[in-house]
Amino acid sequence: TDGCSGCKRAAITNPLTTFCNSDTTRIILDFHSLPEGVTKTTGLCSHRRSSQGPDVAYRVSKDAQLSAPTKQLYPGDVFPEDFSIMATVKPKKGSQSFLLSLYNEQGIQQLGLEVGRSPVFLYEDHTGRPSPEDYPLFRGVNLADGKWHRVAISVHKQTITLILDCKKKTTQKLLRSPQPVIDTKGIIVFGTRILDEEVFEGDIQQLMIVADHRAAYDYCEHYSPDCEQQQYSEHWRWRQQQKHYCACQWWRWWQQQQQYSEHWRWRQQQQQQQQ
Repeated sequence: TDGCSGCKRAAITNPLTTFCNSDTTRIILDFHSLPEGVTKTTGLCSHRRSSQGPDVAYRVSKDAQLSAPTKQLYPGDVFPEDFSIMATVKPKKGSQSFLLSLYNEQGIQQLGLEVGRSPVFLYEDHTGRPSPEDYPLFRGVNLADGKWHRVAISVHKQTITLILDCKKKTTQKLLRSPQPVIDTKGIIVFGTRILDEEVFEGDIQQLMIVADHRAAYDYCEHYSPDCEQQQYSEHWRWRQQQKHYCACQWWRWWQQQQQYSEHWRWRQQQQQQQQ
């Protein structure tokens, strides 16, 4: 189908097969045709119980350009106030880049997840809060050490919690407005920020946004389990069977590439004019 009518959530990069139901989102990086700069590789587990082969991941080079209008990803919906961002990722060793960036209609970045050493979580609501000097910074964390990491971010009211590899938890203040709004009329960019020279290079197996701040705490149980466990938990299989479950198939990357390239250039021109 061309859209996801009735679904609550949608994919954040294209082309993807996106499974959505009434209360959660799973984004499966299942490219119909691999875009430029993306190749298939082995993921977190080279062998998994009850699996026919290794986990599938995607190796992203600096040539990859992946983006989508936010409205296409959240059709007729608002961006959740409290949410989880979760990823299974292995950035290139020593790199420092943004894995995900969300911009409003004016080209201002509202959300960003950095991967590297002492990564920052960028968040700016409709009132401009928090200010850049108050962005949460996770000191002592290194996501670009050449190893696989399961990263789960929980955003709830005025706190943000990073759960790294199912063990280490760090909570910081997120000094946003009591009822923050994130504009969905802009674009979401994967692997960089507009006009940034640094781009994401490395492997990624999973990336999702869930409209529930509690989901991050269950990431390693329900979404990205240990290698000796099944890829998908019984909890997730049960979710798939619910009556609100729907599968939304997005059209192929090559059909959208020209549209996104024009959109990307327009956003760059906007940023340059503002400087």
